Amino acid sequence: MDSPALNRLDNCPAPAKLNLFLHVVGRRDDGYHLLQSAFRLLDWHDLLSFVRRDDGLLRRTSTLPGVREEDDITIKAARALQRRTATRFGAEISIDKRLPMGGGLGGGSSDAATTLIALNRLWQTGLARQDLAEIGLSLGADVPFFLFGQDAFVEGIGERLSPLPLPPARYVVVWPACHVPTAEIFASQQLTRNSEPIRIADFASRVTRNDLQAVACETYPEVGAVVEWLGRHAPARMTGSGACVFAEVGDDTTAAEIVRQCPPAWQAWNVGSLARHPLHHWLDR
Repeated sequence: MDSPALNRLDNCPAPAKLNLFLHVVGRRDDGYHLLQSAFRLLDWHDLLSFVRRDDGLLRRTSTLPGVREEDDITIKAARALQRRTATRFGAEISIDKRLPMGGGLGGGSSDAATTLIALNRLWQTGLARQDLAEIGLSLGADVPFFLFGQDAFVEGIGERLSPLPLPPARYVVVWPACHVPTAEIFASQQLTRNSEPIRIADFASRVTRNDLQAVACETYPEVGAVVEWLGRHAPARMTGSGACVFAEVGDDTTAAEIVRQCPPAWQAWNVGSLARHPLHHWLDR
């Protein structure tokens, strides 16, 4: 990547994540759901590039189907950083979108986190990780995790993060080529909202699930079909609010063979875990 002194940063990774489990354990008075989850980083990314502007303007220079520039979370993240720091700089932002949108992989939140990390460096605004996490939480519940930058046990609405040491793993991720709106799933009257909380120490030994999966599969049968198909190869589970489904497999060869067998109406990827966010070293506090 280029030095900030050159006024640009190219090909900044924004990695995907998996929810290894997702329990809804309650609901706050303001309507936000209280969650417990294990978030795992994946070595699979969107790529973002940034060019510094001296006039304070923010522009997206790539197209994103179905997302207007003013609604793009990367633009919102850049604007929030501008407000917090009162910087005079702006930016041109380009996104090479490689993660499926609406897939439960946290792609938009990861793009926002990478935007905050990269522009904090490019604009030399000097905010610490926790400062960026506060901005990130105002943009989306998953953004603080990507700023945390490592696998985590997640609680609250996404703001309480504890390191979760996990061994390396190989996954097959399948997308049924449909978009599952997160708000729709959380609004369902059928959603379980009273799962018993677990302790981080008990995570490995407890039977877990994704509380959103049953609702998503009923509303979007394509998701259920993927769970059933992938489950023939290895235990399969939906990530986030869907639509992507994943299974941990033993090795790269096994993963590649499952991907090869994926029905043509869907898309499948062979991906590995990621120990640290690729830009973690840009935030040393």
